[in-house]
Amino acid sequence: MQIDSTTLLVILGMAVVTYATRIAGLWLMNRVTLSNRMRSWLNQIPGAVLISIIAPTVLTQSLAEAGAALATVVVAIRSGNLILAMLTGIGTVWLLRSLLLGVP
Repeated sequence: MQIDSTTLLVILGMAVVTYATRIAGLWLMNRVTLSNRMRSWLNQIPGAVLISIIAPTVLTQSLAEAGAALATVVVAIRSGNLILAMLTGIGTVWLLRSLLLGVP
């Protein structure tokens, strides 16, 4: 297996740019004082990204996915246990697919 030098240079270049972007972000954030409002806003970003990834699947698939999402949210809110919520979602989608769609 041979590696083309252009391909290798492109991959290394992308790695350097990615690393530089992350380091620059950390460097910049260490020099900026954030207000409580900005800190609160930044803390909401991971949840918003997660929902934007999950919502299209939940809303465009069968009732099994919607039911599993609902069960997962309820368990997560009531128990506060992320592992339990994930296992509930997996189990619920499996059960509902088996019952509603006949998919094992």
